Order: sequence, then structure tokens, then C-alpha cells
Amino acid sequence: MEDVTVRSPQVRRLMVPVAAVLLPLSMGVACSSTDNASAPAPSTSAAPTTTIAATTTTSTTTTSTTSTTSTTTTTSTTTSTTLPTPIAPPADTRSEEPIIELATLEIPAIDVSMTMYEGIRLTTLDRGPGHWPGTAVPGGPGNVVVAGHRTSGHQVFRNIDQLVPGDDIIFTDDAGRHVYRVSGTEVVKPTALWIVDQTPSPTTTLFACHPPGSTAERIVVFADLVS
Repeated sequence: MEDVTVRSPQVRRLMVPVAAVLLPLSMGVACSSTDNASAPAPSTSAAPTTTIAATTTTSTTTTSTTSTTSTTTTTSTTTSTTLPTPIAPPADTRSEEPIIELATLEIPAIDVSMTMYEGIRLTTLDRGPGHWPGTAVPGGPGNVVVAGHRTSGHQVFRNIDQLVPGDDIIFTDDAGRHVYRVSGTEVVKPTALWIVDQTPSPTTTLFACHPPGSTAERIVVFADLVS
């Protein structure tokens, strides 16, 4: 197993548990059948439909004074941001899906610059890194989850294990340029679908099969939006 910076689940950033109900499923979507023919097939369970919101409360204090009295009024305003809801892993990982170019993904530290597509089926990942449908869009609230190959096709995430805290992950789309900074790396089991959980603050999560050529585990890189 490669030398990675492991971030314990106890100290991971706070996540809103959207995908917790999907734990029995398997993250087989990022691994080509050429890596390991015995890769487990994901379940067909439906994605959760519960709306989950991140809430921010602000207070404003106004003071008015006359020659004889002083009155203070406090007003509280609550703003709710609805976070995205990730879809369940696809039942048929080899079926075709629409070709939708979402953004350009750049990771300077490992010489990656490639178009990112919408979808996580293997037919999409054979073209380039794939955005997990229902997760956040680059620059938006929540967690942008991206899958990619390591040993088949373009091998965009071949050296993902070399990323260290401080490295940049950059998405460029019609809305602009969104820079995320790596905060840690973790190796998990294929059933660890908490990695697609949506976060109150803007984050991104990249994942691929691990070690290269095997579907035994997943290597996951976490990053936070900085600009």
C-alpha cells in the first residue's frame, strides 16, 4: 500500500450524513473490470430524498436613545442553505449515460489537466474523471465528489496517492475558477459511502481504487475551497 497521509474518521471535518443510509452499497463505480473481475456490483437502492439544510443565524442589535429613555432591540435572522443530495451508485456500471462536460479538472502536483464529465459509470470514467451526480458543483455549498481511474483508460488518478496537504485541486467551469486545497488522504473500504456526504462548507473529495490494479480498497483525497 502506498504511503499516504491518513486522516482518522474521528478528526474528519464535520459532514452532513446524506449517504449514511447507503452504507450497504459498494463503491464499485471507480474501478474498471480490467482491474479486478471480481469487483462487487452496487445495489439498486434509491437515493435518500430528505432535504438537509445548513443553517446560519445572525443577530442585529439596534439602540435608540432619547433624553429620558434608552431602548435596545435585537433582531435575529436565520438563513438556510439546502445541500445537494447524492444519487445512489448505479446498478449497471457499464451502461451508457449522456456525455456532459462539466468542467476542467487540474491537479498541478501530479500533472493532471482533463475534462470532468457528469456521471460515475465506467463508460463515463473511461473518458475522464466523473462527477458523482447529486453532489455539489464546483464552488458551491456541499461536497464535490469526483471518481477516476488509476490503471485503466486515461489513468487520471494514477498518482493520487502522491497528493499531500497544501496541494491544489482546481475546477474551471462557466462560473469561474474554483481552487480547493488538499487537507488529507485516507484509505477506506469500498462500502465507505460516507465519503459522498455533503458538508456545510464547500469541499471536494476525489477517490479511486487502491492499490493500483486492485479493487480491495479506495484511496480518498479531501480538500477545502480556498478561492
